[in-house]
Amino acid sequence: MAVVALPARWHIPDIMLPRVQPITPTWRKEPFDHPEWVFDFKYDGFRALCYLEQGRCRVISRNSNVMCRFDALGEQVAAVLDVDNAVIDGEVIAADETGRPQFYELLRGRRTPAYIAFDVVWLNGVDLRSLPFNERRRRLHDILPEGSAIVSEALSVAGRGCELFQLMCAHDLEGIVGKRLADPYDPRVRWWKIKNPDYSQKEGQGGPVRKAMAAAVISAGRFRLDPHDPSQRFPAHHRDRGPFAVVNQMNAARLCQAL
Repeated sequence: MAVVALPARWHIPDIMLPRVQPITPTWRKEPFDHPEWVFDFKYDGFRALCYLEQGRCRVISRNSNVMCRFDALGEQVAAVLDVDNAVIDGEVIAADETGRPQFYELLRGRRTPAYIAFDVVWLNGVDLRSLPFNERRRRLHDILPEGSAIVSEALSVAGRGCELFQLMCAHDLEGIVGKRLADPYDPRVRWWKIKNPDYSQKEGQGGPVRKAMAAAVISAGRFRLDPHDPSQRFPAHHRDRGPFAVVNQMNAARLCQAL
């Protein structure tokens, strides 16, 4: 997959989009509950920033390389987002028929990729990095289209990290990422990643093969868990499939309690 180094600032006429250094999640062994935190599904794919301006989108890796392999996805993202300019943080995934991300299928290009957005750090000429996460997430929600199979918002649950983690483990999903609602977007901010130790696609299961394949690629209706909380949603193209449907049917009411 060809890559192109990104300049210090992404120059576009009349606007200078900053080169954003992504927040790197820190590993944590045990999940936790906290009313001031939100917990995202951890999607198994490629971390990627989308730089958008007037109908164009470049998909940028966490190491600031242009991911040319996903140019077509970038074009689709630009086509469905009604923004003048933006920098969005998220994950490129490839989901199977059950809605479960399939990392090796993404590597091999055997499934159509989609973009899961979980943060917006620049929007229509305004730098949002100093805003708290919950405000950035609200603004992200406002610009995402409903029911899109191209780009959707990450599923989150407020406060209940332990229960969400149990659900991830029960359905062979990668894990969760905890984010403090009051935090700005800054590389010094700590996001906690808690991984399912028995996840069937984890790096240990593939040994060095998964890492080598990933390195080669890099180098070459929403459903509401809580009707009063817009941050807790199933991406539209996942909500009725496989483990997501099971979570929907069996655990939604329980997760809503005390939220």
